[in-house]
Amino acid sequence: MARNRYFEDEKLESFNPHHIRRLLKYLKPYKFKVLIAVVLMAVAAFSNLMGPYLTKVAIDKYIGTGDLQGLLWISLVYITLLVINAVCVRYRVILMSKTGHKVIKNIRKEIFEHIQNLSFNYFDSKPAGKIIVRVMNNVNSLQGILENGLINIITDLFKFVAILIIMFSLHFRLTMIALTVMPLLVLVVFLMKKRIRIGWRKVQKKNSNLNAYIHESITGMEITQAFVREDRNSNIAEDLLEDSRESWMHAVMLSHSVFPMVIVINTISVILMYLVGMNYLTQGIITIGTLIALLQYVWRLWQPIINLSNFYNQLLIAGSAAERIFDVLDTDADIVDAPQAIPLPPVKGEVEFKDVNFSYEEDIRILKDLNFKVQPGETIAFVGATGAGKSTIINLLTRFYDIDTGSILIDGIDIQSVTIKSLREQIGIMMQDTFIFSGPIMDNIKYGNLDASDEEAIEAAKTVYAHDFITELEDGYQTEVNERGSRLSVGQRQLISFARTILSNPGILILDEATSSIDTQTEILVQKATEAVLEGRTSFVIAHRLSTIRNADRIMVIDNGEIIETGSHDQLMDSQGAYYELYKAQYSRVI
Repeated sequence: MARNRYFEDEKLESFNPHHIRRLLKYLKPYKFKVLIAVVLMAVAAFSNLMGPYLTKVAIDKYIGTGDLQGLLWISLVYITLLVINAVCVRYRVILMSKTGHKVIKNIRKEIFEHIQNLSFNYFDSKPAGKIIVRVMNNVNSLQGILENGLINIITDLFKFVAILIIMFSLHFRLTMIALTVMPLLVLVVFLMKKRIRIGWRKVQKKNSNLNAYIHESITGMEITQAFVREDRNSNIAEDLLEDSRESWMHAVMLSHSVFPMVIVINTISVILMYLVGMNYLTQGIITIGTLIALLQYVWRLWQPIINLSNFYNQLLIAGSAAERIFDVLDTDADIVDAPQAIPLPPVKGEVEFKDVNFSYEEDIRILKDLNFKVQPGETIAFVGATGAGKSTIINLLTRFYDIDTGSILIDGIDIQSVTIKSLREQIGIMMQDTFIFSGPIMDNIKYGNLDASDEEAIEAAKTVYAHDFITELEDGYQTEVNERGSRLSVGQRQLISFARTILSNPGILILDEATSSIDTQTEILVQKATEAVLEGRTSFVIAHRLSTIRNADRIMVIDNGEIIETGSHDQLMDSQGAYYELYKAQYSRVI
């Protein structure tokens, strides 16, 4: 599968309004709180809209007649409405902020859980940084529309209709004059919407590229410094930062260009109302209070339209983020349980590959008609050149990938007919590229068996001779290690990983270059320990150091996806075939 690299923009489908509708479904569990928020905003909007009308009454009825008592009472009503508006807005903001953050948490949790179930092919094709962007940045982009967007659009539509009704009731002709510029506003928004959407999609792509490169650079910092690549990497980062900045500025300029256009159009309508209104005033057609109220309402009429235009911008930003989020959620895992999959019974250890063919990419076969059978308790070693297919066999046995044709059986049961969880729970894997998580050493050892006691974890560490160096650390088993175990040596990390694998007590054990980074003295001790661990347990060992597999029950030499030799160490040495040549070449180098 082709890999999308950090400098390549990801390809997504065109904006789909269905994404927004699908996004709003996450608010469904909180519909009662949303309803309360809508009521609060309706009350706030009503109290706010009464201001210009009260001004009209005050001017025409009380100020003109000098009725100070009436003016005082209407002023108190005005102040009360302002207080009601402030209280409603405050509690609406608090309510929807809490609701919005809960929805954001739920979406992020759903994405993370889905990503954990995706197949290795997905991670093979995307940089980790771009995946992180979707879980974090893209979800954050939805916060505005989830917290305020829906409520605001309902409120602003209510305001717009209410203001129109009030204005028409005050004076029909002046209201129609104010609306003559409406077609111009609709044209502006229509012309700008596509450019704004494209602008924000580009921002998402460039930010994704930047995050992917930063993640890759931090992960490979040791290599960067070792090869003095800091200046070159800084130049690449600067280019990506500039791309991100330019795309952001372009999108912001497009989005914010709508607002001044609306203001200009609004100002034109106000000027028209002034010109006609002053004429009506001199003719006695309207009162001064009515004209002032209408002018206040026309400014408020355009405010919901401005808000709606801003909401449209927000909608486009959220839509661009939603595309990426749903792109992840809609990605199906390649490796899934069969419809009638059953839990794998406790493993006895018989493993059989029957006519297995496999390819990572179409038409490039890695394994070719592979056949072998392993009896319970046997230790099988795979040797061969890099890329021969040794690790691929292990990946297929654990269903990290699925075979193209053939079958893999454990105790006579096809592994594709059992649940993935039950399969992997009974297979322990010790990889060459060990991964230590941030946290206490004890938690790292227990990672594959959370039910294990501290005593059992310590016993596992003793088995692989990790106990001594762990107890010498400042806090022993509770010593905090950094991500990837950077405080520990490579050998120490492998010993902890080895203890973690053994503690899981698997029915089948896989050691993939498990002792490659351990010094010779420690390796001798670990070999003694593993002999006891492997006894009675089916085990597969991949090793380039041939001296470590001399005691394996059978050694299989893999070449170009096929088994070309099989037998014990002594048998293969006597036959003087491919294994003999490998051993001889390696032994000569050691000498």
